[in-house]
Formats: sequence, C-alpha cells, structure tokens
Amino acid sequence: MKKYILSILTLGVIPLLHAQVQQMPAYPLVTHDPYFSIWSFTDTLSNQPTKHWTGATQSMIGLLKVDGKVYRFMGKAEPSYKVVLAAADEMIYTAQYRETKPAENWYEPASTDTGWLEGKAPFGNIHGANTQWKANEIWVRRTFTLNEMPRDLILRVIHDDNAEVFLNGKKIYAHNGWTGKFNYAAIAEQLQEGSNLLAVHAVNTGGNSWLDIGLVQKIPEDPALHFEAAEQKSVNVTATQTQYTFNCGAVKLNLAFTSPLLLNDLNLVSRPVSYVTFSTTSLDKAAHKVQLYLGTSANLANNTPTQEIGATKYTAQNLSILKAGTVSQEILAKKGDDLRIDWGYIYVAAAAKLNAQQSITTVSQGLKDFATGNISTGNKLAGKNLTLNTTVDIGNVTTKPKETVLLLGYDDQYAVQYFQQNLRPWWNNAGTSTIETQLAKANADYSATLSRCAAFDKKMYSDAVAAGGEAYAKLCVAAYRQSIAAHKLVKSPAGEMLFLSKENFSNGSINTVDVTYPSAPLYLLYNPDLLKGMLNGIFYFTESGKWTKPFAAHDLGTYPLANGQTYGGDMPVEESGNMLILTAAIAKREGNASYAKKHWTTLTAWAEYLAKEGLDPVNQLCTDDFAGHLARNVNLSAKAIVALRSYAMLAGMLGYKEVQQKYTDMSADMVNKWMQMSDDGDHFSLTFSNKNTWSQKYNLVWDKVLGFNLFPPLVYEKEIKYYLTKQKAFGLPLDSRKTYTKSDWIIWTAVLTSDKKDFKALVDPLYYYLTHTPSRVPLSDWHETTDGKMVGFQARSVVGGYFMQLLYSKTVKK
Repeated sequence: MKKYILSILTLGVIPLLHAQVQQMPAYPLVTHDPYFSIWSFTDTLSNQPTKHWTGATQSMIGLLKVDGKVYRFMGKAEPSYKVVLAAADEMIYTAQYRETKPAENWYEPASTDTGWLEGKAPFGNIHGANTQWKANEIWVRRTFTLNEMPRDLILRVIHDDNAEVFLNGKKIYAHNGWTGKFNYAAIAEQLQEGSNLLAVHAVNTGGNSWLDIGLVQKIPEDPALHFEAAEQKSVNVTATQTQYTFNCGAVKLNLAFTSPLLLNDLNLVSRPVSYVTFSTTSLDKAAHKVQLYLGTSANLANNTPTQEIGATKYTAQNLSILKAGTVSQEILAKKGDDLRIDWGYIYVAAAAKLNAQQSITTVSQGLKDFATGNISTGNKLAGKNLTLNTTVDIGNVTTKPKETVLLLGYDDQYAVQYFQQNLRPWWNNAGTSTIETQLAKANADYSATLSRCAAFDKKMYSDAVAAGGEAYAKLCVAAYRQSIAAHKLVKSPAGEMLFLSKENFSNGSINTVDVTYPSAPLYLLYNPDLLKGMLNGIFYFTESGKWTKPFAAHDLGTYPLANGQTYGGDMPVEESGNMLILTAAIAKREGNASYAKKHWTTLTAWAEYLAKEGLDPVNQLCTDDFAGHLARNVNLSAKAIVALRSYAMLAGMLGYKEVQQKYTDMSADMVNKWMQMSDDGDHFSLTFSNKNTWSQKYNLVWDKVLGFNLFPPLVYEKEIKYYLTKQKAFGLPLDSRKTYTKSDWIIWTAVLTSDKKDFKALVDPLYYYLTHTPSRVPLSDWHETTDGKMVGFQARSVVGGYFMQLLYSKTVKK
C-alpha cells in the first residue's frame, strides 16, 4: 500500500481539495491570538463541539428553524454530568498522600500502611496546587462515604503525567502521559454501601505535575433537544475565511467565518473581532419562514468549565451585545501551555437593525427556548456553563439571498506581562479605546473588510500556485491563520512593536527565537515590521543587561509572562545564528540595514561567538531539541556559516568594508571545511564524526534566499538526490535517527531543489499528510512519515515557514 501511495505522490496525481473530504486536520473558525482561537476538529461542522486549539471545548451551537423545524448545522451539545464525588475544581477536599513508596496493598481499603500525610487537592508543582507534589511519584488515598448507591459511574480525572486509579482495591483506569484536561472514563465497578476508597498512583516524568480526581454520573439527554443535523454540502478554506454550505430542509445556508488577519493593516490584525456571516436562500423557489440561532458558550472566557461566570446583556453604539467573563478576573495570574484565558470578556454582538433577541441561560435552556419560541428574559446571570444566546428572525426566505452578520469579539484588557509591566493589546495600547468601539468599527467596515479579505485570499492563492503548484498553495492556506493566531501584538513600554509567539504544545514559552526562525517567511513576505516585532524583545533582553551571556537567549519566559528566559537549557549557536540571519533577511527585504544598525553591538557579539563556536559545534541543543543533544551537528554548522555571511552582508550595507571582507572570507573558508568534514560519499552526514548518517540541511535555504551562493550547487544537488531515496508516504524524515519529521523544514529543504519536479516530489507527501493524517487537531508540524500521526506540537506558528518558497519566488527569483 505504501509503495502505491508513493507512486501516486511521485506522479503528482493526488486528488486536490473537494467537499466532504478532509481538507485539513482541523478547520479555523475564529482565530486571533493564542487565547481567542476556536476550531472545528472534524470535517462536518455538526459532528462535534467546537474547540479551542488545545482541544478544550469552546462551544458554538448553530441552529436554523425552517417552517417550524429545527436543524443543527454547527456544534453539538456536550454531555451533562451530575457530581457524585466532587473533584477539587468544584470543591476542595482532603486526602491522604505520600511521595515515598507505600506497602504493596496500599490501594486496598484494608491496608494498614502508615506514614501517610494529609493534604488538600489538587496536588501539583504549579500555580493553583493546594498541596505541593515535588517528587517523581505520588500516591493518594481518598476515602468517602455515600448513603445512596449511584449506578453508571464515570471517573473524572486529570493528571500530569502518568496515572493509575483503583476503586475499592480494583484498578479502574490507567493512562500514560499528561491529559491537560479532565478525562471521563466509564467504570464497571460499583460503589459499596458505607466507606469507599479511590486510590491513585501518579508519576511525573518531567516538568509540571498535577493530580485531581472525582466521580460523576451522566445526565440523560433531553429527547426534545435532539435536533436533526443539517446536510453539509461543502466546506472551503481560504487564507482568511472558512466557508460552509448546508441544506436545511428546503433552505440553503451559506456560513462563513472571517478573521480578517491582513498583515499590512496592523489595526485590523489586532482588532479582536471575527465575522460570522449567514446567508439563506430557498432551494425550491417557495417562501419559507426562517429563524437563526447562535449559542456561544461563556466558557470561551474561562480556563475550566467549573469557574463561575458573570454575564450581561446591553446595547451600545447601535449594537445589541452579550458579554461574559469569570467572576474572579485574575488578570495574567497563570502561565503555561495547556491553558485558556480566564480574564477579560467574550462578546457576541448584533447590529440593532437585526432586532436580535439575546439572552443568557444554561445550554439546555437556550436550546429549548429557541425550539419553543419562548425566549428567556433578564439582563444579568451568574453561574457555570452559561450560554450567550442570539436569535434572529430572518423572516420569509425566497430565492433572493438574505444575509445576517454577527460579531464575536474578545477584550483581554491586559494581554501579556513584559518584564513585570502588564501591557494592553495593540488596539488599545493607550487605554483610550473600548471593545464596543472595536465592535462598531468592525460592523461599519464589514463590506469593505470582506472585499479586502477576498482579494487577498485570491492573490495569495494564485501567487502560491505560481510559486509551487496547487498542493503547495493549499499548504500555505492551511498555515496562514494558524501561524498569525499563535502570536499576540502589543507595544513595549518604549513604544516598540512586540509580536510575541506562544510555543503551543511544545513548552508554552513566549517569544521563542527558534520558533520565530521557522515562522519568519510569512512575515518577511507580507510585513517585515512584524518580524522586527518578533526580534525586538530578544534584543532588549540583551541590551538592557538582563541577559548577560555572549549568545542570544532562547525565549522571554512562559506565555503570557515575558519576564526572562524560563527554558531549562540554552541553544547558543542556534539562537545566535537565527537572530543574525533574520536581521539580514529584514535588511534584504527592506533594501537597507537601519534595523541592524540599531543593534550592531549585540549582533557583533553574537557574530564573534559564532566565529569561535559555530563551525564545529560542541554538544548542545538546536531547534530540533525533541531529538536530543547533538555534538558536531552538520546542519547547525551550516546555520552558523550562513549567519556569519549574513553579518558580512549587513556590515557591507552599513559601510563597514573591512568587517564585511573579514566575515565574507571567514564564511567562505568555513564552507570548504564543512564540505570536507561532512562528506559522506553521495551525501553529507548528520554529524562531522558519524558517517553513514544523514539529515535535512534545511538551514542552507538562507544561502539561496539571501543570494549568498556560499555553498556550491553540488551540495544542493547531492543532498536533494539523496533525500529523494529516503521519502516515506507522509514526507521526508528529519534525519537518519528516526522516521518522524518537521513539515516546515521539508518545505525549506524543497526550496533547495533546482526544478519543479523535485520540489513537487518533496512537497506532495506533505499535502497527503494534510489531507490524510488521522490526528484531527490544528496542524501539527511534527509527525510520523510512516503513518501520518502527530508526534507532538499543534497549532504552532512555525507553519509560517511554509511560505519560504513563495518568499523565494516573489523576491529572489523575481
């Protein structure tokens, strides 16, 4: 089968995107920043609840009532549960625990083992833990008594990392790895009258630790709220829009989500408002009475569903508005990877002319109200699992389309902390604007903004097709919103732009340099100022004296707190090389080195470090840190060489001719040594010391894109020819150590080709991965080439690297 797949890829006859097939692993709906980011993880919009990129449910439910019959076209109500034994996110409880190994029968009710301590849950080593768990392992015993014997129990557990759970001495659950959210697992064992025991053994394999546990029962679904699913006819994704078509009985519904992330308009990029557009027409030429419902979960404004929400309804600036946020409003109190925002407010707005009926209810009540036509009243409500309901009476729908536009917005008030100072989002940097003003602007600008988005989407796609073919263009489309929405745009206290990335599901770091590096092509292509915004904080970290090492830092902290590096290890050659190359790329793109001149002392220090340590790097991490430390890394050496040539180019642009000559000669000499040390016959090796190994030399792409031509064509030709013998069904492996790969690096490697056939041969397997991976999450850049499964990472900004071929085509080749 794999051979057959590869033959299809080689022939370039993979079927391109059509309706009702997987176009991408997950579909972007509302995408603005790492916290305001809603996706559909399924091809059919009504098959699952909509989710945050982390996988936590952030529900939007869409219903259309046609002549009295209700059709569900978006989302799905999640099961409801009755608490049997509360976990700590609902009620703090006390349990026995220990961090040293107990007796063999510790998990049995009859155990008489001693040495247990008492502590309040949850247990962990991060913010929010009531009892610190600092060792590698923890054992917990929770005794409880129930008078009634509930049936059909479900275990509710969250753990980081591995856990096994026992109920009254019998194992009921085991899972290796951290869950990130509560898992629900049916339990065959039943409780007993009187005393019961839940026992847990958990292991922290590294990093954060967390443990909490409870028991629930599933509440049966109300049959009256089981609505027929609309027939989804198509889904189409462009750079800024995701569009669906449905048949709801005799009415056709066109649904579009637009996040207008046009990179040449920073005010628009930073405005935290997305459009949801509904257009209805009659399919049978008869008139039909139609009503529209959008239920937006207030959980878009909390980290976990158990946090209490306060919601209000009001009008402002000719808009009817629903607003919801946590009661506690703990601004910037948490940092980490698998987190959602729990401060600020989610907004749902409708133009006053729509005469929308809005209400705040529980999920089931909101659905019931729409089905019966009895809309709940009241302008305020507090509680858990609330829904913001908006109903629009569209009226009689005929063959003439009727359009309805709703707005979704988020005001985070303060977006990030930057060296102990809380920063507002870019759109409200001065603190003088309001979210109501932003919603009103979005409403007024709707037609013009949609036209601009359509024009950009069309041009970007056609440019990408011209640069690399249709499969390549589809990859760029999939990457565009994901990459941008993994950043937050703010202004530093000194007035500099900061475009800060979150290292999604790969550490949670903020402004990681080796995440900026692969992301850069997208921003170089459409707005180099944004790339400066990705570098400014790292330059400040050094130039302020806060970072004193002779090489560039790895990051500025853990999102959303940018107070200094928190990553445990340095990447000296990696990050210094990245900063030099990207600064040179900005100069090349802008035609001047004024940005480099501002930071010349810092760049010089990093160049001097690479001059000493870059050619033959000692044992250290590089951006592919998941693969482990590596000494004498040939690809890392190539980065250092290109970085030194970048420094020479900048020196020449600034008139420092002696410096230019020195580093030009140095880098040329290094290339000769590099070729000699890494020569492995028909290719170049993974390390200078280990022959019969290989790796993608993706760092060479900047030699080509920046026009240095340091490495002779022979190097590219040998490598590409060799790579083509190592292809798997879902792409080219990263190197000879494993069969997994990084998709951004494959695109960079493909740019090294000299003809379209070889480029296509390397890129087409990635398109196959996009449309066939079984891992249904926002696009992962780290996957297995044998089966297409995600290894780790998702929703990361690094897919901006897919635009490298388009950058090369639009700049160097042109």
